[in-house]
Amino acid sequence: MGVSHAHSHVSPRPTRASQRNALAIALVANGLFMFVEVAGGIVFGSLALLADAGHMASDVIALGIALAAQRLMERPASARHTYGLQRVEVLGAFANALLLLGVAGWVVFEAIGRLDDPADVSGGGLLLVAAIGLVINLMSAGLLAKRAGESLNMRGATLHMLMDAAGSVAAVVAGLAVVLWDAPRADPIASIVIAALVLWSGWSLLGMTVHVLLEGTPRGMDPSNVEAAIAGDDAVESVHHLHTWNIASDTPALSAHVVLEGEVTLHQAQEHGDRIKEMLASRFGIEHATLELECHSCEPD
Repeated sequence: MGVSHAHSHVSPRPTRASQRNALAIALVANGLFMFVEVAGGIVFGSLALLADAGHMASDVIALGIALAAQRLMERPASARHTYGLQRVEVLGAFANALLLLGVAGWVVFEAIGRLDDPADVSGGGLLLVAAIGLVINLMSAGLLAKRAGESLNMRGATLHMLMDAAGSVAAVVAGLAVVLWDAPRADPIASIVIAALVLWSGWSLLGMTVHVLLEGTPRGMDPSNVEAAIAGDDAVESVHHLHTWNIASDTPALSAHVVLEGEVTLHQAQEHGDRIKEMLASRFGIEHATLELECHSCEPD
């Protein structure tokens, strides 16, 4: 017999509205500073600033994608999309990962050219703009991380901010090198360091999003432990055909066939199923559980 979904909440997590507000604030702050970095890169002749501005441009696009995905996730379920549009946030994170990889390739290409022919760079200007950028990046990352929860969409946006902060640190070091030791090659070297960080973060995020899209086991969850927990119920004889996946990156789901001990009535089977679902929600955070209850003889009361 089939038993429908269970919807219980284990522990409070950041609301979609709070996540959306955090994304909007980060989007405005980074959007405004992006123009400052572009202007600074042109005026001070710094590829590191332009590289960081390029990364920040990808951040602005990424935050826009994340914000749009967050809004779409809040749409109610429909006959066409029975789970709503929750997986849009994973697609948004996937797009952000590809964007990061593209930016990394562009920065490396530009930096290699400048290693052979370093441009004149204003170290003081580079240092000032990079320091301001570092503060904005860290504030944005902190705001997003506080509300990220298990959302890949929010984690992707946070990762963008952290990588930008690391890029700003590299730009600050390059500025100091130019000011203190008149080392113009520090600027393209810093750009390559930024590109390596961007490449690492993009590849990591891409792997996580592909895992969700392929309906892999939720991060940190061991299906054998889940199966053992269900089988440990006194009313359960055995468990088979157990599957776990994510609807959205922070919304695990499960389906399983559960064989009950002895002969039970339909009402008793329903009670056993409800108890198992409550256990899954409290122990593993699985709020969407579909159980196919099987028994030798199921009779209505």
